[in-house]
Amino acid sequence: MSTDRISRRVGAIAPSATLAVTVRAKAMRAAGDNVIGFGAGEPDFPTPAHVVEAAVEACRDPSNHKYSAVGGLPLLKEAIVAKTRRDSGLEIDPANLIVTNGGKHAVYNCLEALLNPGDEVLLPAPYWTTYPEPVALAGATSVVLPTDSASGFRVTVDQLEAARTPNTKALIFVSPSNPTGAVYPRYEIEAIGRWAVEHGVWIITDEIYEHLVYGEATHHSIAVLVPELADRCVVLNGVAKTYAMTGWRVGWMAGPTDLIKAAGNLQSHSTSNVNNVAQVAAAAALNGPLDAVVQMREAFDRRRQTMHRMLNEIDGVVCPETQGAFYAFPSFEALLGREIAGRTIATTIDLATVILEKAKVAIVPGEAFGSPGYARLSFALGDDDLADGVGRMADLLGRS
Repeated sequence: MSTDRISRRVGAIAPSATLAVTVRAKAMRAAGDNVIGFGAGEPDFPTPAHVVEAAVEACRDPSNHKYSAVGGLPLLKEAIVAKTRRDSGLEIDPANLIVTNGGKHAVYNCLEALLNPGDEVLLPAPYWTTYPEPVALAGATSVVLPTDSASGFRVTVDQLEAARTPNTKALIFVSPSNPTGAVYPRYEIEAIGRWAVEHGVWIITDEIYEHLVYGEATHHSIAVLVPELADRCVVLNGVAKTYAMTGWRVGWMAGPTDLIKAAGNLQSHSTSNVNNVAQVAAAAALNGPLDAVVQMREAFDRRRQTMHRMLNEIDGVVCPETQGAFYAFPSFEALLGREIAGRTIATTIDLATVILEKAKVAIVPGEAFGSPGYARLSFALGDDDLADGVGRMADLLGRS
């Protein structure tokens, strides 16, 4: 008889490092510490008022008090179709969509429905902390492809081809990127898409930051640029980042009919339908104006420039300019091996610990994203807190 109290598969799952940093920062605040948190990957703005009002009205409709279709309410699926056509030019059919409990659920559904034991998934690093876990749960393997600031944190076709084996099933492709804020130019996206078509590799493209691009950067959907991918491409998205709706938990995946059907079968035995009221609110967000989105992007753009300037003024810190999302991903490699606040800093985990304890500032070390020597700082927080937090880091680490 097995003596394992906990499933080995689930026991091997690493907790979310980004959530862990946020939880610790909140606990320190509750204890009376004035902590500035750069960990959370969520806008600091409220959900737009018209979206909240739509939810209030939905609460009063008895039809929303009952179970609904596993794959999503028709009004939301129609809104997703229209929004996708408007924002990226991709034409999808409601039958090729499933609404999920947030973006993470879309990732999980996709990978569990697609992968078999022994499959390999190409995963450029730095990567979002969640991606490797459902890959491992499916019995597959993440093949990590390192990138760095010199390459703009973008993987190349040569790297992909060098890593490809007979077991390669899919590539997880993210632009704009969490955690680096990198945005791939059109020609690189097209080249990666053509490589995937040539070798029969699935593309799983996470487009949840599509509206958050800055300067000359432009978001392009790989599914649009390389339509030949249609039978092996899954588009993941959601309302969390664009509409400041992280807590509403509404995401979706769009892809080939057979994969969507399989994901629907899985969801029917896990969560069933997404909360109906949240679905109605999400439809209102997608069908409504983008005024709030423009305002948030303008604020994020201002903050990214401030963070970029201030981080580069810290001794030993090198911060590339963010092109998308709302994260900076600076290098702290020059600080490794130094003594800071009486402690020798061997890793960015050590550094993040010292910064939290001594400066009361929470950052996420690069080890969480497969990139030691770096760290992720979200600039989705108020301007004053941002300046205060980076200023405290500069006071601790020294100014260049």
